[in-house]
Amino acid sequence: MFNFVLMENLNFKNYHLKIKNKENKQYVFDEVRKKNILLTPEEWVRQNCIQYLILEKKYPKSLISVEKKLSINTLTKRYDIIIFNSSGEIYLLVECKSPKVKISQKTFDQLARYNLVFKSRYVMITNGLTHYFCEVDYVNKKYSFLKELPTYKIQ
Repeated sequence: MFNFVLMENLNFKNYHLKIKNKENKQYVFDEVRKKNILLTPEEWVRQNCIQYLILEKKYPKSLISVEKKLSINTLTKRYDIIIFNSSGEIYLLVECKSPKVKISQKTFDQLARYNLVFKSRYVMITNGLTHYFCEVDYVNKKYSFLKELPTYKIQ
């Protein structure tokens, strides 16, 4: 008998994600990476966020990069989602957390450290329940909170 945990309802629309059961584990199909990924609470948030960015904010899949390595000083980390603009520059950096992780100053600090490398114009942090969007002002060295992310438009 399979014992699968139902994933928590998130503060996104209900997207149709392809879930597959294999060897007593659940996998979700990532349409950006084009492969099945082990379904964890953080992956559930990441996949719903990807759908939000594609379906609601109209970002083309071809401009989205998911879960790749980055180096910060001598440390190797992984970012969750990056969206490039049509010129190939990083436009949006997204950090996804499990719904059980409270978004705190520590979480924002992590995103800010990653953004020191990427220099993204926009950043988003989400645990699936709460979403924060910011525009980065590099001249005045500050983050401005936004009610929502801008919808994609060709630059």
